[in-house]
Amino acid sequence: MAALCRAWRALLRARGARGDAAGRRGVRALRRSPVRVLQPQSPRDSPQSPAEPPPQPPPPVTERGAAAPGLWYEKAAPGDRRLGKVVTIAKSKKFRDNHGKVLLEGHRLIKDALEAGAVPQTLFFSTVGHLKLLPEAEIKRASLVKVKFEDIKTWSDLITPQGLLGIFSKPDPAKMSYPAAQLASSLPLLLICDNIRDPGNLGTILRSAAGAGCEKVLLTKGCVDPWEPKVLRAGMGAHFRVPIIANLDWESVPTNLPAGIQVCVADNNDPDTAAGSAPASPKTPVKSSPKAAPEHEDEEGAAGIPELAAQHYYEDWARAPVAVVIGGETHGLSPAALRLAASTGGKRLSIPVVPGVDSLNSAIAAGIMLFEGKRQLLWRHKARLCCLG
Repeated sequence: MAALCRAWRALLRARGARGDAAGRRGVRALRRSPVRVLQPQSPRDSPQSPAEPPPQPPPPVTERGAAAPGLWYEKAAPGDRRLGKVVTIAKSKKFRDNHGKVLLEGHRLIKDALEAGAVPQTLFFSTVGHLKLLPEAEIKRASLVKVKFEDIKTWSDLITPQGLLGIFSKPDPAKMSYPAAQLASSLPLLLICDNIRDPGNLGTILRSAAGAGCEKVLLTKGCVDPWEPKVLRAGMGAHFRVPIIANLDWESVPTNLPAGIQVCVADNNDPDTAAGSAPASPKTPVKSSPKAAPEHEDEEGAAGIPELAAQHYYEDWARAPVAVVIGGETHGLSPAALRLAASTGGKRLSIPVVPGVDSLNSAIAAGIMLFEGKRQLLWRHKARLCCLG
């Protein structure tokens, strides 16, 4: 009986030991951190390393072609925005001044620029035939980009675009090679533009200056930029036939004139009917009055505007060398222009018009004055030759 009791107690102790062990294992299991199960991810969902750049689209395929042996061009890919960007910024005066680049459009203007030594940077064209009309040796220095005609039409200022646009370095008059025929016909006749602010007028004036054989054109501060697209279009290539010195203050104008020159100013008042009176019309090429009332004088006028002898434009006045000042229709001649004319013994030159008719605009007045000056200079030159013969 005692043995049976001992066996029973041993069995109970064994079961208790197994229960304690199982209990301790359960407690340890509860104390463990749960295992996080990670789901597999696709490559597009996997995070990228900060050092890795984002994926870039493949670059557009650039096609190249040959317009002539050794003359290669690039074909703009769809979505190429270079033409629009370049044209937009080249129309800005600030860009032209800061970067020294100008925009030229059309065969004749670009050909004139190339022949005069202007440096091309980029030419945009719609067909290869456009390049064949230009001097090959000159355009080899530029980047040639073939674009759709519709793109050029979008950005062109012309009513009928020709399919040719060019970005050039702003020409330096001192480095230009002007046409031999232009140089051979050059006269000791200069033009000074004072407050010419209309682009069409200035372009027409420059064209007249080139046609008359002017030696040089000076533009004072207040004139429109001669490289503005509308001025270039109206000038019809005059920019590459006559030197143009722009953005001058009146203090520096005399340093750009030859010694012994006489400076005359254009006036709209008839000296026969307005002798001794001040110019009255606000739209004449000359606005400032030598008889201005003290209460209306500005700071410049207070210093005194000199009297100038007045005569008709067709009377004798062009003695070499000579310069003519043309004022803008709105602001007219500045007092500084009148003082410069007085300091050189210059005169007021009048273009009489029928009473009641409004004054001529600046471009017409400039054309009349320049070609009359040319006529007088040539007549004087021939008379001198006859005397020597």
